[in-house]
Amino acid sequence: GVLCERAGVINVAIEGQFLAGAFAASVVATVTGSMLAGSLAAIAAGVLIAGMLAVFAIRYRVNQVVIGVVLVVFASGITGFLFDQFVEQDTQAFNNPGVMQPVRIPLLGDIPVLGDTFFNQTPLVYTMYASVAIVTFVLFKTRWGLRVRAVGEHPRAADTVGIKVLRVRYQAVLIGGIAAGLGGAFFTIGFTGGFSKDMTAGQGFIALAALIMGRWHPVGATVAALFFGFTQQLQSQLQILDTPIPGDLLIMAPYLATVVAVAGLVGRVRPPAADGEPYVPDATK
Repeated sequence: GVLCERAGVINVAIEGQFLAGAFAASVVATVTGSMLAGSLAAIAAGVLIAGMLAVFAIRYRVNQVVIGVVLVVFASGITGFLFDQFVEQDTQAFNNPGVMQPVRIPLLGDIPVLGDTFFNQTPLVYTMYASVAIVTFVLFKTRWGLRVRAVGEHPRAADTVGIKVLRVRYQAVLIGGIAAGLGGAFFTIGFTGGFSKDMTAGQGFIALAALIMGRWHPVGATVAALFFGFTQQLQSQLQILDTPIPGDLLIMAPYLATVVAVAGLVGRVRPPAADGEPYVPDATK
């Protein structure tokens, strides 16, 4: 989401990328018996949805919010169809990948409380740590990152100094698809051990909220995502404790927190100036 919007492309399709990645990871990891193969399949699925977003939003200049919603519906429909027609008929053969085993980091894993929380995790979680650091460095410390931010703020000015605006936007959206695909893999091979229809349950839209709350910065978005994760776990714990709060209201808690958090920031944060704006290159060049 950060990569896409910093380049000027709104990515409402994150939910669809999660679903596609989750489905591909589960099926491929089950068939091959390899978690690595499942992760690579999730990346391919995330990039495929990202490629569709890029083509329609950048080349054909379709409204980015509309095409994002369409891609979410498409991913939900195609994964649901394939699940009903093939996967559900033989779950042992197609939907039983298991879960990645946690890898404890020596010394760091021995820190009280924090060790088990942060350093006794699966490779997917460690990949998330690395991705936050890498995206932050690339966006703010490299020439390519400067170009991404330039085409997201003032694409015409970037074009006049020789930056290929459309190319940079394609690159940012497709690289974002890699991260989103791996995010989808976490739902299956990283956590539940199998795919179910629409299992992401709006997490992609919460990711958009985290993006806004984090002011379009990788670290800020990560902190916001942790906040939303906290509200989800709080809801689970309150249900276990059998509180007098109605169960349906507890289930709504993470989404209510998302709405309240984003509503409180409306007008206080500024997205990249060209976010969501299609760019038409100068035909005379």
